[in-house]
Amino acid sequence: MSKMRYVILQQQDQLQFVEMPADYAYQLSALNLRLNKEINKLTAQSIPQLPLAIAECDQLDLLQEQYTIQHGLHYINTLEQSFASIDENNYPLISLLTEIRALQAQLEQWYEEEME
Repeated sequence: MSKMRYVILQQQDQLQFVEMPADYAYQLSALNLRLNKEINKLTAQSIPQLPLAIAECDQLDLLQEQYTIQHGLHYINTLEQSFASIDENNYPLISLLTEIRALQAQLEQWYEEEME
């Protein structure tokens, strides 16, 4: 079994826990920080709310029932859909989508190889 790593995201007082292959957790954290930096430059009417990556860890035991661990590919697919739906004319949104889709493709390939 491959080693997994957990990215902890915070949005106001809510926490999210995303399970990623260890080799890709840093990429998700870096992407999240970049998106948070750039999202304020978007001028579209409907911009998704993003949590902020606050930590990574190798092991995670959740002690509260209200929290769950989200699958990394599911998280990145949802992120891609939310950014693809933005109707932006004034900012090169395509560069952000390209970064999201690059990580998405890497994760899809990683999971395919794991299933073999």
